[in-house]
Amino acid sequence: MGDRVMPSRVEPYPRRFTGPKSVWTSLADVTESRLSTTADWAAASRLIRVEEQLTSNEWVPKLWQSDDALVVPVDSERRIPVTVAGDQVRFVKPAGDYDSQRHFLLGRLDGAPRFVTTMDFADAELLTGAGEVARDEVVPASLRDVAANLSDIDRDLAIAAIAITNWHRNEPFCPRCGAASEIFKAGFMRVCPNCHNEYFPRTDPAVIVAIIDPDDRLLLGRQSSWGQRVSVFAGFVETGESAEQAVHREMAEEVGLPLREVRYFGSQPWPFPRSLMLGFVAYAAETEVATGYEISYADWFTRERLDRELEAGTIDIPGRSSIAHRLVTAWRTHSL
Repeated sequence: MGDRVMPSRVEPYPRRFTGPKSVWTSLADVTESRLSTTADWAAASRLIRVEEQLTSNEWVPKLWQSDDALVVPVDSERRIPVTVAGDQVRFVKPAGDYDSQRHFLLGRLDGAPRFVTTMDFADAELLTGAGEVARDEVVPASLRDVAANLSDIDRDLAIAAIAITNWHRNEPFCPRCGAASEIFKAGFMRVCPNCHNEYFPRTDPAVIVAIIDPDDRLLLGRQSSWGQRVSVFAGFVETGESAEQAVHREMAEEVGLPLREVRYFGSQPWPFPRSLMLGFVAYAAETEVATGYEISYADWFTRERLDRELEAGTIDIPGRSSIAHRLVTAWRTHSL
């Protein structure tokens, strides 16, 4: 893993929503709130990307001025505005002239353009697609806190918005010569005016793995900083290796287990800052687990033990917005 920090391992759990009304109940309340299904990313998104038209100097500004255009605001803390219940994203109407260095086109939803920009929410008139709402009905929230409560399309828009604004915030300079670069293609390309290098948003692939032993038990573990929280295991794909090879290497490094079978489960975008989580199910060839500097605790769980400890509140698992939760739930319901 080197010196990189795996976002899903450091903060794989939704932090408590701090708006006027929390969208999270205590996970110690009932097992059902901890082991529930959540939408996956297998179906096509309703957000239509418009790659072939992003280079037009006239088309994108016209979309910005169209009556049905809406903007996803993202603030300096990477939060989005949502309803107090945390189940809908609130949008703003485009204001002023189109600015190619600040306004980025995410795509079209049912033909209507959807943009993103960074702004202070206090500066915007907050809207839904249907009309105005009172300002006290809107609160800023982390995507980690509310993703599980959003509709598929609001979730897709929010993830895309945070991912592209993260890229511009973190990569303002040319990676070749260090000069300040400029934004093109409605936010999806940067060009260096000095060396003319073109570069594009990156996604870092990472694997996340549910390991099952010959007795159909699931391996769960934690880092020392996680408290009572446990999860499946994750790590970045290194240069020059396949995702499957990363599964074998990471699981050997983290828990010392050789694997006899690895199969793909599904994926999830995770824009903190730019990961694509590739989920796998792996079957362990043996059961002796070795923890080390990354993993402080790991143990095999039967379904009965997992239910019992969740009910007692002695362990916690990742929230419903995460692929880690999907993996645990799929194993728990015999769906792997």
